[in-house]
Amino acid sequence: MRDDDDDDTPDDAPGTPAVALPPRRIRHIQPLGFRVLVRVAPDDQRTSGGLFLPQGVAQQHEDALYGEVVEVARAHADDDESLGENVSGVPAGAMVLFPKDAGHRVPWDHDLRVIETKSILAVVEELGFDQAH
Repeated sequence: MRDDDDDDTPDDAPGTPAVALPPRRIRHIQPLGFRVLVRVAPDDQRTSGGLFLPQGVAQQHEDALYGEVVEVARAHADDDESLGENVSGVPAGAMVLFPKDAGHRVPWDHDLRVIETKSILAVVEELGFDQAH
């Protein structure tokens, strides 16, 4: 590729015009009040017999979903260096169990949900077999 190349075609596709992609935006969601942002964990989409189920069918039979808290509601920080105190009562990074119809889906990422902390059924801690007994 030459530095003085003025045409709009990429070098790997001769004769096709370059498509201008829209600028990518980074979105940060800051939950307010007693809410958290949860990323729904991917489930194993197989039956006990090993058959794969479409996502819609698999979720129809679930009463609750499992996910990771990726952001929490925070109090306003006094300085610019800290994020502010977690006021949600649920720690960031916690794995939680919540009803499948709880919260609001984020329009641009359907794996994210904004959930009120009162809707969280449990904080789940995964233990090794040695630690459980």
